[in-house]
Amino acid sequence: MNPIKGLILDLDGTVCRGEEVIPSAPQAIAAMRAMGMRIIFLSNTIDSQIQYAARLERFGIDILPEDIIQAPLVLIRYLENEMPQATIFAIGEAPLLEALGEHFKLSEDPALIDVVVASFDRGFDYHKLTIGFQALKRGARFLATNVDATFPLPEGELPDAAAVIAALEACSKRQLELNVGKPSPLMLEAAMERLDLEAADLLLVGDRLETDILMGINAGIRTVLVLTGASQRTDLEQSQLKPDAVLDSIAELPGWIRSLMN
Repeated sequence: MNPIKGLILDLDGTVCRGEEVIPSAPQAIAAMRAMGMRIIFLSNTIDSQIQYAARLERFGIDILPEDIIQAPLVLIRYLENEMPQATIFAIGEAPLLEALGEHFKLSEDPALIDVVVASFDRGFDYHKLTIGFQALKRGARFLATNVDATFPLPEGELPDAAAVIAALEACSKRQLELNVGKPSPLMLEAAMERLDLEAADLLLVGDRLETDILMGINAGIRTVLVLTGASQRTDLEQSQLKPDAVLDSIAELPGWIRSLMN
């Protein structure tokens, strides 16, 4: 087994929950950096790299914005390669719209829309659904920033992009074509490119079996499930997805890694 040279860490549910840090996460990350680990953070959420970096800094975690790979970044990379002149309608919140607007034309006119993007949106309403429905019926492509059912917050979970996707699929009779977020290999490719490491040298740590752990298993990367977010031991018992380890939190990760070195 290759020594672990790089860590791919999920953010929400693994390092933080909204504006609250997981206890001892900053100390754990510092300890793993002291071991010589290179670390990349992944998130399906739509906050910008700068926003996330500022949040992690408030938690006491030193980070470069470029070391955060989030769904809008991967979406923009994909569209710039595949549809650089696309006109987009995004069902999402301000950070996503601002990021897309820097690279593409945005429109609410179904006759002009080339791509409908579904994402987390606390302002999702019938008006947005209607625009997306009409654009999809005309043949627009159907993409999503993620397919998570819920988004973890300290006060409880909120419906995530899966609810928006389901609404669009139900009325348009179209199926989602592409998810750029976890467990998409597009997101993992961006992280591995930044780390400049091979799958055998990496460890992926996350809180969701169906996204984080699945993504790692599909790529041949070792995985650790932490129980501070979406998936719990009861989910693990009912799932065919088996991580290499299950820890109560990221606080236990440095000790687990050290045990592999002995």
